Amino acid sequence: MRFDIITIFPELFSPFLSHGVLGRGVREGKIQVNLINLRDFGEGAHRSVDDRPYGGGAGMVMMPVPLHRALLSIEKQEPYLVVFLTPSGRLFEQNLAKELMQKRQLIIVCGRYEGIDERVLTLWGDLELSIGDYVLSGGEVAALVVLEVIGRMIPGVLGDENSVQEESFSEGLLEYPHYTRPRVFEGMEVPQVLLSGNHKEISQWRRKMALRRTKERRPDLFSKLTLTQEELNLLNELDT
Repeated sequence: MRFDIITIFPELFSPFLSHGVLGRGVREGKIQVNLINLRDFGEGAHRSVDDRPYGGGAGMVMMPVPLHRALLSIEKQEPYLVVFLTPSGRLFEQNLAKELMQKRQLIIVCGRYEGIDERVLTLWGDLELSIGDYVLSGGEVAALVVLEVIGRMIPGVLGDENSVQEESFSEGLLEYPHYTRPRVFEGMEVPQVLLSGNHKEISQWRRKMALRRTKERRPDLFSKLTLTQEELNLLNELDT
């Protein structure tokens, strides 16, 4: 899958694209990342990409012409999607990430300053995206979040394909608790079922813990679940 990222700070991405899951995906050719420096399309001697807002007010606004030029310069591969990272965008979550993964190419625009000229959003914006209800200085961090979430779901990027299915949010549930050596730490023991070797019981325990954790910590997620009879029985066991 190909990602084209328009940013004024392309150097911020290099460490993340050289290490860990993303680094492996890039090295193995499963993830292709093309960084476009917006200042290459800026105006004047200083390669300006922002200007004062019409109507007055604090801060600066990203100008439409440099962004338009940058977007025109990218070779498009169908099906592709142009994504603007803005605080007013659609909230990014796992199911949306799965939808975006079906595209061959994502063109991601990292917002900066007070915002982006509305006309370039109207012309190019297939999707406006936000990673949460808070304010960042720019879209670079958000772009890395999007890249990481989608990238790790691409077949072959993770060493164990089952890891994606078992992670938090993959089925609308938070993940169950994890344990490793030693068996006793600060007086706390590993749950006995995990030492039993009974894979069916271990699977049921993990499902039960995921249900309980989601119900207690994220009732908003829990309320959206359609539970099977087996899951209802597991929840009843927790209440008894």
